[in-house]
Amino acid sequence: VQLQASGGGLVQAGGSLRLSCAASGRTFSNYAMGWFRQAPGQERKFVATINWSGELTYYADSVKGRFTVSRDNAKNTVYLQMNNLKPEDTAVYYCAQRSGGAYDFTMTHYEYWGQGTQVTVSS
Repeated sequence: VQLQASGGGLVQAGGSLRLSCAASGRTFSNYAMGWFRQAPGQERKFVATINWSGELTYYADSVKGRFTVSRDNAKNTVYLQMNNLKPEDTAVYYCAQRSGGAYDFTMTHYEYWGQGTQVTVSS
């Protein structure tokens, strides 16, 4: 399985970015996907997750109401729309694929990880 994340960049506070993660190697629609992030000097943390069908999602409290996770199973891609970005959102963002179809915020339940994409929010 390969996961390729893209879409990161530098944005001012209050701005928006959309991250994409293209998956290959196994049937994408069978598996839940997640987004995690890691700021400098900090542990990697959960951001958002979506179940296999895209009908169920779950967010960290810190991004709820600002970020939206979605997926297009026909394109084998998961997205993270990030609005009203804050400087504290600055981190490397990673997409990950779970070992099952149910959404999950537990990092250790994810089998495969992308390479990460940098998001920097300036104040």
